[in-house]
Amino acid sequence: MDLKVKEKKLKLDIPTVFIALKKKETPVIAKIFAVITIGYALSPIDFIPDFIPVIGLLDDLILLPILVVITIKFIPEEIFNKCRIEAENLWIIGKPKRWYFAIPIVSIWLAFILLIIKLVIT
Repeated sequence: MDLKVKEKKLKLDIPTVFIALKKKETPVIAKIFAVITIGYALSPIDFIPDFIPVIGLLDDLILLPILVVITIKFIPEEIFNKCRIEAENLWIIGKPKRWYFAIPIVSIWLAFILLIIKLVIT
């Protein structure tokens, strides 16, 4: 599969997962992974900041597709196909911008920074 085709598929899979998250038929485990996936995709903060050469972009190239694939595995195929059709039709406007999706990532970074400060001080 061509890299551009994979990128286009990923851009459609993320909104599909977001729509599946809202469906009551989606299993709880799929919803948990969907929240993690969507939160990471929409978060303005990455585990590895993008300004770090090479490694900063690798987390988006590796981690996000892995999260999407894992999430899709937990969503029943018929629900996922319905959500994909809905995503193709309704996701033309653009991705939602919700600041609270960044909370888990910010929390992890703050904990990491506090741990480093604690290690340096002691």
